[in-house]
Amino acid sequence: MCSMPARDPDTATILHADLDSFYASVEQRDDPSLRGRPVIVGGGIVLAASYEAKAYGVRTPMGYRQWKQLCPQAIVVPPRFEAYTEASKAVFAIFEDTTPLVEGISIDEAFLDVGGLRRIAGSPLAIGARLRTRVRTEVGLPITVGVARTKFLAKVASRAAKPDGLLLVPPGGETAFLHPLPVGALWGVGEKTAAKLGAKGVHTVADVARLDEAVVVSMVGRAVGHQLHSLSHNRDPRPVVVGHRRGSIGSQSAIGWGRHTPEKIDATLLAIVDRVTRRMRKAGRVGRTVVLRLRFDDMTRITRSHTMAMSTSQSAPVLDVARSLLASVQPLIATRGITLVGLSVANLDNDPPSQLTLPLDPHLRGTLDDAIDDVRERFGSLALTRAVHLGHDVTQSVPMLPD
Repeated sequence: MCSMPARDPDTATILHADLDSFYASVEQRDDPSLRGRPVIVGGGIVLAASYEAKAYGVRTPMGYRQWKQLCPQAIVVPPRFEAYTEASKAVFAIFEDTTPLVEGISIDEAFLDVGGLRRIAGSPLAIGARLRTRVRTEVGLPITVGVARTKFLAKVASRAAKPDGLLLVPPGGETAFLHPLPVGALWGVGEKTAAKLGAKGVHTVADVARLDEAVVVSMVGRAVGHQLHSLSHNRDPRPVVVGHRRGSIGSQSAIGWGRHTPEKIDATLLAIVDRVTRRMRKAGRVGRTVVLRLRFDDMTRITRSHTMAMSTSQSAPVLDVARSLLASVQPLIATRGITLVGLSVANLDNDPPSQLTLPLDPHLRGTLDDAIDDVRERFGSLALTRAVHLGHDVTQSVPMLPD
């Protein structure tokens, strides 16, 4: 893992590049008949919406009834995650051809540090413009770029420039740009925190900046209060970090509103475990902590986790733990319904040469998982499926950025 040497504090050299409505844009790119029309990826739950659909108020993760009322003419397409992964790889190749200092933060966005490239590539603004042109020309997707002196402000700038825009926050002009924004522009401020601050008369970033840090801490707690106060003054010293390996690998599946049978929920969980452990094996990672995340019909969420005695990337032990965690919350599922199942494996490490767990024969360990991986690698992820998945729709997953 490496990072940029101390950057010039007087130059805006951080780019935040963010693909616009990524899944929906890939669908419109690949099917010209969808261009300029409201497109929803998912259907039962909105996984992504084109800007034409967003104009009607459609947002993730709306359910069928809600988005249907807002935009009944929307065109629904099933997700194609292999296409999205390939598009992401192509875009990241352009990022890495632009600068060696790339920090991916999701499948469709990254920070780039272009400090030191002025003599060979021009100004950061020119680099951002050229990057946008390359992504549009070579990959066929729109992308927005924000340029600033800090990672935080570059991300805020890209959000303000969407869709398909480019925005520089000039050095010395940060306060004029940042302070009029609503307090929700600060990292860590969700609806609940914004409401809590709003009840105390804090509505804009400038309102936060005018307060002593101790006052902000008293409102929202020490950790969040310190972060919000620092960001309101654009204090964000974090460099762009290259080679950082994620601390967890996960996936989630939306299964729609309403009551679902235990068999359907288990089939969904099994599909997620297969996806997650396959990604772990492909990345050469093993992990110990299994984290289960559920979202209920009322949009509330819970998290349950368990740490295993030994690290693994094999499907069977992870599935055993996942099923145990799911069983522990069955009473909640029965009374509140469930709309989304998510699972991740954390406490990751590199896969050691040998990871034997008695009494399993070391010559047989992982053989089935490896064989299935080989078939899916050669013939596609749908070449093999478990019998339990027949008759169940377990396709609406949201993958993480590959390690």
